[in-house]
Amino acid sequence: MKVSWFHLMPYRFLPPDFEEKYRSVWVDVPSHLFDPVKAHQLYNEYLDELEFADQVGFDGVCVNEHHSNAYGLMPSPNLMASAMARATSRAAIVVLGNSLALYNPPIRVAEEFAMLDVLSGGQLIAGFPLGTAMDTVFGYGQVPVTLREKYQEAHDLVIKAWTEREPFAFNGKYSQSRYVNIWPRPYQQPRPPIWVPGSGSLETWDWTIKNDYVYCYLSYSGYKVGKAILDGFWEEADRQNKEFNPYHTGFLQLVAVSETDAQAEEYKESIEYFFKKCLHIHSGFGNPPGYRSARTNRSEAAASTLVSRQKQLADFTWKDYLEAGNVIVGGPETVRQELAHAIKELRVGNLMLLLQFGDMPKHLAMKNTELFAKEVMPYVKDLWSEYDNRWWPEGVASTPIDSPAV
Repeated sequence: MKVSWFHLMPYRFLPPDFEEKYRSVWVDVPSHLFDPVKAHQLYNEYLDELEFADQVGFDGVCVNEHHSNAYGLMPSPNLMASAMARATSRAAIVVLGNSLALYNPPIRVAEEFAMLDVLSGGQLIAGFPLGTAMDTVFGYGQVPVTLREKYQEAHDLVIKAWTEREPFAFNGKYSQSRYVNIWPRPYQQPRPPIWVPGSGSLETWDWTIKNDYVYCYLSYSGYKVGKAILDGFWEEADRQNKEFNPYHTGFLQLVAVSETDAQAEEYKESIEYFFKKCLHIHSGFGNPPGYRSARTNRSEAAASTLVSRQKQLADFTWKDYLEAGNVIVGGPETVRQELAHAIKELRVGNLMLLLQFGDMPKHLAMKNTELFAKEVMPYVKDLWSEYDNRWWPEGVASTPIDSPAV
């Protein structure tokens, strides 16, 4: 089992009445709410938290790309990854990722990822998200109906730039270059492992399976709702005659560990801040016409997930989030048992954890991280040990961790 520490880097200082007064945390959230002095503090705290996750034994540290929002303050995850490349001693650097269709030319992604891979000595996992509609269509003005085609062309250019040994010309529909000849080349050969974040689009399943990439389901609906999506992925993999391997998938889960189940209520305010404020998104921004295929929009899994999300954001209380599996909360034993159950239900080999979320202060994020590393992680590390993981970076040191049986 590979366990990575995922950071969104949220803005922790939204006003108490934010969700009542403002339409959305994404796209049109007024920038006068942003305080650069406070954000300076946040960025440095967040880098401390990522470095601490490496120190206490997490397999990877994850960052990602978003724009025009207070939900995640990383328009350039590569900047954060470059800091981690010097600061981490053993963890994979998982960039989930660079939204390929937003780069003109996409060669920039090939160059920067190669640079990160060389800087880190082969610790990079390269993430290629299509990007949310908020980031791509509304934030960066892309045409939704051509977004995926542009993304796939950019992907082909990046892969060829990494693997071709001589300069070549590229003449695509969206990108043309007479000379493609990147320096540096990746440290890992022929390229870094590739993970593809997704939110349930059927076409992403199909494309990820055919290219033999890791499909990462990034959802805040929790593992109980997420099971329908990952069941669909595994069914599609079976239809394509792919041999089952849990490391072919990843899943994002909120987790909060305290000394006892009762004491875990110390995370209540941070959970509510995350779901009520950080996920307060105007419905018109989420799925514009053409962003997802008609096939995906008609799918039963997508429809059920949408209904669940709407209910969770509108009606849920602290106890509802726990019961629905949006967040796994409790003392170490409670978290061990529920997390092991979730991993087996999802059949997932790469677990990405949000251990800092919402307005959680640094001291509480550090406590959550340390308790999880010491009291929970060793109990799930041996899951799926019988499978070969061919999607993990070559340059990551293997540091054994004692792993009691679940």
